[in-house]
Amino acid sequence: SDDRRGVHRRLESALAEVNRTLRPETPLRITVGDEYQGVFSSLGSAVTASLVLRLALLPDIDVRHGLGRGTVQILSSQPRVEDGPGWWAARAAIEQVEQAEGQAALRTLRTAYVTAGVMEPSDEESVNAALMLRDQLVTGLSQRSLSVLRGLLSGLPQREVAADLGISPSAISQRVRSDGLGVVVAAHTLMGGLP
Repeated sequence: SDDRRGVHRRLESALAEVNRTLRPETPLRITVGDEYQGVFSSLGSAVTASLVLRLALLPDIDVRHGLGRGTVQILSSQPRVEDGPGWWAARAAIEQVEQAEGQAALRTLRTAYVTAGVMEPSDEESVNAALMLRDQLVTGLSQRSLSVLRGLLSGLPQREVAADLGISPSAISQRVRSDGLGVVVAAHTLMGGLP
């Protein structure tokens, strides 16, 4: 971006909103450049945060997420420096996303999950499969559909989303079906319950 300060401000604002609504164990914070970190009590909360944060920044700014599961130790609190298997798992996940961007078939991947040996490999694969599909659907959404999705994820009924956006309820219903928004909301709810 030509406006790095503007991107930084938007990221700070989006992180603050996620911290207010999801209350992670260690609040999300910018670490270096445009990288950020945080610690959540469950995978479901981390997955939820990754979508909420992405939607707060789209369509102008897109972000990558590396979700890791494992223990994390704090080496220093000022400035905060973390290490441990969970931290390295998250780093490996973000590297997977970066590598996927170079492959045409996987270029829409924005979120990956790696465990530090605390789950069965099939669980990790299942979560990553769901994240791939979610990222594919979200990447292809128009600005209007992103607005509809934000409204639905905030818990508003379709009728209220329509009123807020100044469009008919039937237009919302069509977008929910044709753009897969109902599937994104249902998957978001299911994945939000992951331990």
